[in-house]
Amino acid sequence: MKMNMIIGQSGGPTSVINSSLAGAIEYAINSEIIGNVYGMINGIEGLLEDNVICLSDMFSQMPQEIHRLKHSPAMFLGSCRYKLSHTEEEYDRLFEILNKYHIGYFVYIGGNDSMDTVEKLSRYTEENGIDIKIVGIPKTIDNDLVGIDHSPGFGSAAKYIATCVREVAYDTSIYSIKSVHIIEAMGRNAGWLTAASVLARAEYMPAPHLIYLPEVPFSVEQFISDVKKKLEEYNSVIVVVSEGIRDKNGEYISANSATDADQFGHARLSGAAAYLKTVVEEEIGCKVRALEPSVLQRSAGHIISQTDVNEAFNLGTVAARAAEEGKTGVFATLKRTSNKPYTVQYGVEDVKVIANQENKVPRDFISKEGNDVTQKMITYLRPLIRGVAQTPFRNGLPDYIDIRHLDVREQKYRN
Repeated sequence: MKMNMIIGQSGGPTSVINSSLAGAIEYAINSEIIGNVYGMINGIEGLLEDNVICLSDMFSQMPQEIHRLKHSPAMFLGSCRYKLSHTEEEYDRLFEILNKYHIGYFVYIGGNDSMDTVEKLSRYTEENGIDIKIVGIPKTIDNDLVGIDHSPGFGSAAKYIATCVREVAYDTSIYSIKSVHIIEAMGRNAGWLTAASVLARAEYMPAPHLIYLPEVPFSVEQFISDVKKKLEEYNSVIVVVSEGIRDKNGEYISANSATDADQFGHARLSGAAAYLKTVVEEEIGCKVRALEPSVLQRSAGHIISQTDVNEAFNLGTVAARAAEEGKTGVFATLKRTSNKPYTVQYGVEDVKVIANQENKVPRDFISKEGNDVTQKMITYLRPLIRGVAQTPFRNGLPDYIDIRHLDVREQKYRN
C-alpha cells in the first residue's frame, strides 16, 4: 500500500510560502510512490485536533489551481505558533492521527521554530523505529535562517520595502519644508529586511538617507547628529530602522517595546519608529512622521519577486522528492553559485544546521559608521528581487486562491 504525505505550514506568513506548498503538492500528486496528499489546518496544533483536509481531492481535480496557489500570499493551510511539549501523551496523540491517515511522509514549512519541530520529530521517529520521513521547507521574510543563502519570502518582502521607500521618497520630495520620515521594518535580531531598503536608491534618488540595523549598537545621540547632517543637505530625510535596534547595553531603544514574550521566548516588539519620532520632534523640531508597514510587508502578493516565487516552488519540489527518496531530518536548501549570471544549486541539509540558529548581517555588509550598508550588501540583495510575478487578476484586483476551508464553518474536503 502506498503511504500518504501530509504537509503543514507554521509561523508567520510570506508572499511565497504557498509557492513552496504548490511545489510540494504538485510533485507528490504526480509521484508513483506517494499516495494521497493531506494538509494540516493550522500546523501541528491543528493536526493534534485532527483538523486535516485532503489536498489530493482539491488539486487533482483542478490542476489549474496549483498556479493560483503558487501566486497567492499568506498561508493556504493556515498557521500556528505552537511549541511541542514533547510529552509522551502529546506524541501518542500526534502519531495516532498520522497513523489514521497512513502517513509515511511529513513535510513542514516554516522558520527557525518550525525547523526545530522538524528536528525533534525526526529524532523521535528514528529513536522509536517509526517509519515516517520528516522534511522541512524553510521560509521567513527576516532572512535569518542559517544553512541557506537566503530564505524564501525574503526577496518579495525586500522588493516591497524598497518600493515603499522609493514611493515615500517621491511623496516627500514635493515639499520644500524640512521633514524626516522614519520607516520601521521587521527584524528582531537580523537587519536584512531593513537593509533591503537600500535598493530604493537610484542616481536621482538618494533615499533612504540613513539605515540602522540591530547588528550594530544604536546611539540616539549619534542618530540625532546623523539626521541633522542630512537635513543640511536635503529638505526631506528618510530613515529606515529595524524593529529590533538596541543600545550598547542590548536594550531595545523603543520606549514602547513590550516586556512580555511569545511562547518561543521572543520579545514582542513595536514602536521603534514612533519612539524616534518623538526624539526628532524634541531635538530637531521639524516635521516628522513614523511609518510602520507592519504585516503589509509579509504578504504583499501584488509585488512578488518572480525569483522568489520560482525558488520557493523549487524548494517545495526538492523537499517532497527528498521525502519520497527516504531522507528524513533534513530541510530543502539552496546555495548561490554565481551572481552574474545569478544561479543557485538546490539540495538538502541536516535540519540540525538550521534549528534555533540565526543568520545575522555580516559586519562588512554594514558601513563603518553603522548608519548605512555597503556595496557587498547591495550585490547580495539585487538578484533576489528580480522579475515581476504574473499574479492572476480579476475585476481589477489580485485573484488569490479560495481559503474558505480555513473557516471552521466550511466542511468541504475535511475528513
